[in-house]
Amino acid sequence: MLNLSPFENMPQFFWPQPRVASSPAVHSALPQRYQRWMQGLLCSAAVALSCSIASPSHAAERLTLRLGPFQQTIAIADLEEFAKTGKLSPALKPYALVLTPDIRNALADRLELDPNIGDQVVNELLRSPAGQRMLAALGVAIPGSNVEQLQAAITLAARQVDGLSVLAILRAFPQETVTVDVTSIAALASQLNFSYWESQALSPILERELKVDSAFTAAFDPAVPGPQVVEQKTLVLRDRQRQRTLPVDLYWSDRPSGPLVVLSHGFGANRTFLAYLARHLASYGLTVAAIEHPGSNMAWLASPSPGQARDTLLSAAEFVERPRDVSFLLDQLAQLNQKPGALRGKLNTNQASVMGHSLGGYTALALAGAELNVVGLRQFCQEHIPLGLSPADWLQCTAIDLPERRVSLRDPRVVQAIALNPVIGRLFGPEGLKRVATPTLILTGTEDSLTPTLTHQLQPFAQLPNPKYLVTAIGGTHLSVGDPANFSDLITQSALVRERQGKETANLRQLLQGVSLAFIKQLTPEAKQYQPFLTSGYAQSLSTAQIPLRLNTKLPASLAPWMKVAALPPHQLNTQVNQQVSALAYYFVACNSVLYTVSASFGSSAWQLGSRRPGSG
Repeated sequence: MLNLSPFENMPQFFWPQPRVASSPAVHSALPQRYQRWMQGLLCSAAVALSCSIASPSHAAERLTLRLGPFQQTIAIADLEEFAKTGKLSPALKPYALVLTPDIRNALADRLELDPNIGDQVVNELLRSPAGQRMLAALGVAIPGSNVEQLQAAITLAARQVDGLSVLAILRAFPQETVTVDVTSIAALASQLNFSYWESQALSPILERELKVDSAFTAAFDPAVPGPQVVEQKTLVLRDRQRQRTLPVDLYWSDRPSGPLVVLSHGFGANRTFLAYLARHLASYGLTVAAIEHPGSNMAWLASPSPGQARDTLLSAAEFVERPRDVSFLLDQLAQLNQKPGALRGKLNTNQASVMGHSLGGYTALALAGAELNVVGLRQFCQEHIPLGLSPADWLQCTAIDLPERRVSLRDPRVVQAIALNPVIGRLFGPEGLKRVATPTLILTGTEDSLTPTLTHQLQPFAQLPNPKYLVTAIGGTHLSVGDPANFSDLITQSALVRERQGKETANLRQLLQGVSLAFIKQLTPEAKQYQPFLTSGYAQSLSTAQIPLRLNTKLPASLAPWMKVAALPPHQLNTQVNQQVSALAYYFVACNSVLYTVSASFGSSAWQLGSRRPGSG
């Protein structure tokens, strides 16, 4: 039985794992891959329904699982007997290979929401954009249902006295036979990751707790274009020792001042991702170098080498080579700065501010001194079940093949780090971020399903030394800060992972222009003039109803329980994480865990990486 009770400012619950004896002899009768396929097929449909359907006045008798032209039908009464006693009826004996202890646990577990907070938890999650997309997707996966019915059913089911269970929900469904489209259910796996739903539950708390009551006025607007004319040039640098070709876009003006700004793109992107920001900074006299990393850019991802294995979608070496790309860039630009030409004296490589997005955010922090903890990362990736992980969790795990135990890529020329929606997670362990030797600025979006805010930004931000700044975009997604002119509609219009872009997030990009300029200008004689734009009042002055904005230098004490969850070691995640996370959010994630089994069994995870080890964008 799952029990939910108030815990300070957030829900708390506990989910004990029933222990059911296993029978290895039975499981050896069929190939393991087939067992996984059948287990996932049954469990994914059953648990998916527990997350989506409830009705008190009708009773279903059968569960039919549809996969293309194939169907399997199971009597619900037989499943109830199996969940209660572990015994298989004659009708279920043909399914003995797939009715494992894990399946029995899933059928027997119940979720009980405290009536004092249950409705609030349900309403906040279902009203969120991600909750609406999930309901719409479930409506497709469960033929005959619609969004309104699903939303009402979940709310009603959460109020049941004896708790929410898979079989009770199946019984309550108002049809004799419940049919589930397993293919559609599997497609939900890329969206419903555990960390993401933590962030969804946390979003209204962040909006409230990070707000600071303060008026804001300023003598000028740092988000409008600066007075200087911007010039642009593309260089192609060749590092013969490492066999890497590095395209670089340079932006500068006639009267440059301040540090050199280096832009590092994310996995599967390119050097134009923040082109609008590069032009903006250059218009205020900053020289900007937007580098492209050949082992993780768009071109490399689109055209892998012939015969490339799927688990090498991202090489572990990229976690070392990316920071080295930047160090090599600084070496080359230092030489160029001494040569006759338009760029002579305009490349201050002795002071570099590195700004990166996603995997580029990791790159910036590594150059600022954050130390890779390969041992701790390897433990997390090998001990934690790869179900319910976010894409960034999968991506970080590609670094476990690095031979070193700890890796320092610090470049003393890097004097500031700006990390936008960074991939951090467990890469630096509990101590690695404390070694950062520069001021830092972190940006997070609460609807980022690729690098969820809690585990990849908030918890790491708490570990960073001062001075540091946190920009929070309530409702912002992973690509919200990117240049709208450089996006494909296929990316921004995904049905399951919606990206908020264009006019909807214009205020966020406006804030980023002003805040990043003010942050970098702290290294110049103009520091005091720009200091007002590093305040909560400035960020909140640009808020909209769709995207409220916050800027803080520390996290409120009310978030401490969430930070504790994010810091749990791998072996505790399955048993203790439930104590401090929204019960309904976790229940949705439980769905994702079994649903992903289906996807993985078909070899079609969100990033198509195969089954050996996680990895993603």
